Amino acid sequence: MLDIVYNKQAACPWTRKSIERLLAVIGKKAKLKGGLEVNIIGSSAMRRLNRLTRGNDKVTDVLSFAWQEDKILKSSFLGQIYICYPRIVSQAKSFAVPAKEEFVRILAHGILHLAGYDHIKKMDAQKMYTLQEQIVNQI
Repeated sequence: MLDIVYNKQAACPWTRKSIERLLAVIGKKAKLKGGLEVNIIGSSAMRRLNRLTRGNDKVTDVLSFAWQEDKILKSSFLGQIYICYPRIVSQAKSFAVPAKEEFVRILAHGILHLAGYDHIKKMDAQKMYTLQEQIVNQI
């Protein structure tokens, strides 16, 4: 089970309860337990965060910060996820999918990063995106 801290700093229809329902499915599929922080932010906040943490001066859909990435911290807390809801809505339009579907996809993507998945190498990307889309289809 995944426990969350939910911070909504931008307009977004997702409530804490709806996020918890999504996380129950995602956590089970990704075999995760622990806590995480989910933050919904606007475009300017995401651009600033992306610039400060990754050196990219642009808006992105999600940033994940894993607490256990270096294996030094012994904690059940997985990390933090920042989702730019305006970017989700924009992407959903350009991909011709419902905003709800795109939100689930991006939330799953962020959580999979916290679980140690990445998409740098082709084989790793295939594993991550396959699991991500299985989650989207299940929800």
